[in-house]
Amino acid sequence: MSVSMSDRADAADRDAVNQNVQGLMRFLREYPPFDQMEPGHVRRLVERMRLRFFEAGQEIASPDDGPADAWYLIRQGAVEGRRPGPDGAAGATAGAGTDTGAGTGAGAGTETGPDAGAGAAGKSAAGADPGGGFVLGPADAFPVAALLEHRPTRTRYRALQDTFCLQVDRPDFVEALEWSEPFRAYALRGAGSLLGRLHQRTRQEAAAVQGEGYVFDQALGSLMARDPVACTPDLPLSRAVQRMHERRVGSIVVTDEQRRPVGIFTLRDLRREVAAGAIRLDAPIGEFMTRHPVCLPPDAMAFEAILLMTRHRIGHLCIAQAGVLAGVVSERDLFALQRIGIVHLARAMRQAEDAETLAGLRTDLARAISGMLAHGVDALQVMRLIAQMNDHTTHRVIELALRDVGDPGVPFAWLAFGSEGRREQTLLTDQDNGMLFQAASDAEAQERREALRPLAETINQDLDRCGLPLCRGRVMASNPALRLAAREWERWFADIIRQPTPEHLLQAVICFDLRLLWGEDNGFAALSRFLLEQVADSPQFQRMLAETALRNQPPSGGLFEIAGGAWKAGASGFDLKTQALTPFVDAARVFALAAGIAETSTVGRLQALAERGVLSGRDVGAYVESYRYLQLLRLRQHQARIHAGEAPSNHVLPGSLNALDRRILREALRQAADLQKLLRYSYRL
Repeated sequence: MSVSMSDRADAADRDAVNQNVQGLMRFLREYPPFDQMEPGHVRRLVERMRLRFFEAGQEIASPDDGPADAWYLIRQGAVEGRRPGPDGAAGATAGAGTDTGAGTGAGAGTETGPDAGAGAAGKSAAGADPGGGFVLGPADAFPVAALLEHRPTRTRYRALQDTFCLQVDRPDFVEALEWSEPFRAYALRGAGSLLGRLHQRTRQEAAAVQGEGYVFDQALGSLMARDPVACTPDLPLSRAVQRMHERRVGSIVVTDEQRRPVGIFTLRDLRREVAAGAIRLDAPIGEFMTRHPVCLPPDAMAFEAILLMTRHRIGHLCIAQAGVLAGVVSERDLFALQRIGIVHLARAMRQAEDAETLAGLRTDLARAISGMLAHGVDALQVMRLIAQMNDHTTHRVIELALRDVGDPGVPFAWLAFGSEGRREQTLLTDQDNGMLFQAASDAEAQERREALRPLAETINQDLDRCGLPLCRGRVMASNPALRLAAREWERWFADIIRQPTPEHLLQAVICFDLRLLWGEDNGFAALSRFLLEQVADSPQFQRMLAETALRNQPPSGGLFEIAGGAWKAGASGFDLKTQALTPFVDAARVFALAAGIAETSTVGRLQALAERGVLSGRDVGAYVESYRYLQLLRLRQHQARIHAGEAPSNHVLPGSLNALDRRILREALRQAADLQKLLRYSYRL
């Protein structure tokens, strides 16, 4: 019986693998998810592989091949994946993606490339394909979605250089999914399945250095006092205080007849009443309690409690199940990171007597944030907390400035722009702010603007002393161009939108991410509505804002060298902020403003776009996971430099990262590029 040439080649390919099973196993186990698989499962997978060689330029898989029947993992070399443009093959259906199996987030095994977006005319781009390519390197695999669904891949893969791939036929690939849970999770969810391991590794490293620390994603039900001290509103104050003393607690919850919390009384409240000098011990506690106490359910996470305590500057909160009191959690119950209580720190900030004291407290904040990162707190939660503490700092600086400079007699609102407006701040940040007030005429506006000048200058200078540096571009309230009456703000926003010059577009990138940080409304809600209406009515401005958003791009031509190549220690690296995070921030801004979404945070915008059907939920899940990881990496880079006694930097050296970080970073950069492709297609750029 004769043997065909293809059979002989196939046998040779398998022999090449069989002769080096141990070497291939060592190669695979350097990379996730193979490093988490049982050795026997890795060996079984290797034994089903064939080693295939593809010369530079040779096509490996394409939509023309029919239903995908093999999985390829790059052993050496580089492969480019490129999808047909909108004038080529039919566009992807909802949820289509790269087919690489190294995606990020829910459904990340699917072909990258968002399938819907707000176009220049505000239309959905569902089914459209932005085209463009991406580069895969060693240990990257493809295709997965097409293989799982047994359909043609939507991506054309070709070798960029002479490349060796390990090939697994579809039946063996499907069988491997049944053997190994880590392999199955990675194939179905891509790099998003690895983020939990990344946090777990960080916690383990912290425990080895600092001992077991507090886990911030622990449910409050496991921390609360299950037999809280409680009473009804008619209990005399003296009896309530006696109960607190007997139980050695700092609070008593006041409930109605159905045991629903209606108030809370703490030792802090007692000190306040005693200091006031008019306390009556026989009066009912209902007269002294704080009404409408802050409550969370037992399944809420500890970090939610921390954020609420910090925001409201309280030391106790109620745990209620279906509205009924179930327990109490105090600041002391929650945590003390390096002997620093975040809630206590927030309270101290709001009571600081001068800017110098505030500056000293903010050094404690840096240490607390470091401890939180070390124990695996989610990066987006950490940024929210930093923004919240910066808000506390700004509130107190404004109050101190009003005390020292004097009230100008002009009611005003303090506005936050940029990362502060998005609540996406790290410890490496500067000021972006402005003032909003009301005026009946231009003359009155000029008079009030000048009256607010000494106060604005003092606030900006004091914030600088507190570690929030002055903005080099003068995007600050001390700049008279950003200290405007409501009508002036509307005119300025309208001018930016009608005349999108490079300078105006730069101003829009910063100032169109705005929120009210301090003061009464003073026309802020109306200004926000005005801005969204103006952008929605200007397709030309949207298009030019999209062009601006595409100027900061993730590594493209150098993606393999930077993120998929040898990862040499001497590699030059890249800027995480401008080349990795900014593409997400800028694209989300364009799509959200065009869709009339008032949310300012990047993740909030992406999620709102998914809810409205502008972007697919599957793709948004991938974008959010990628953005979360990039922010985590950025925060970790900052902390590493601070610990080394150096200034924080957004620059990352690929050679300093481990295999797990490198894998997730590659996919996060790919998702950033993918979102930009959709932006480019949506506005025909």
